[in-house]
Amino acid sequence: MEDYHVAKFVQFQGHELGLFAIYDGHMGDNVPTYLQKNLFSNILKEEGFLKDPNTCIAKAYERTDEAILSHSTELGEGGSTAVNAILINGRFLWVANVGDSRGVLSRRGEAVQMSIDHEPNLERGSIENRGGFVSNLPGDVARVNGQLAVSRAFGDKNLKDHLRSDPDIANAEIDSETEFLILASDGIWKVMSNQEAVDIVKNTRDPHKAAKQLVIEALHRDSKDDISCIVVRF
Repeated sequence: MEDYHVAKFVQFQGHELGLFAIYDGHMGDNVPTYLQKNLFSNILKEEGFLKDPNTCIAKAYERTDEAILSHSTELGEGGSTAVNAILINGRFLWVANVGDSRGVLSRRGEAVQMSIDHEPNLERGSIENRGGFVSNLPGDVARVNGQLAVSRAFGDKNLKDHLRSDPDIANAEIDSETEFLILASDGIWKVMSNQEAVDIVKNTRDPHKAAKQLVIEALHRDSKDDISCIVVRF
């Protein structure tokens, strides 16, 4: 189990920010631990975050990955996915991700995916243009150079020439029809659809209990991957 998470509220320049994240590590937990400690602070250090969250999030992802690679002697050769959500004053939501940890919003009971799963087959062209390849061997899952089952990640120094770490970023306004956000690692999404997850959560008011229900359901469905989940009620 190499998952780490963040779930907290902070005050920032007179505004309330909700900071939520799932980091799913591979080849050790040093990189997800580093992200847990540093990625949000790096985002908020970018000048003008409240005016232009999109640009600041993208820059912070890039600079954080550069820092991880420059400290690979201490952090090792592993890597991590990331899905980050920032809620500004309870009204504006920004979600960014690399890898296959996913953010799903519930609006009027309908699932709205807020992130993009970065799967090697979907970004084969980018990988091959960088001199890499996508192979389903060993196993039956597409992997970059036969090793990594995501096409974007933090770290992974040995594969970085063929990987990307730039995030996909989405935003939404939180209104009376927006009920909750689910963030989870792929141990949830490998065994249930976005809508199935929303249906499990929507009748449970307590977000902590709802997150536990999702984890238990994933285990009942025989998920074999790391399972981490956060539910944010609006």
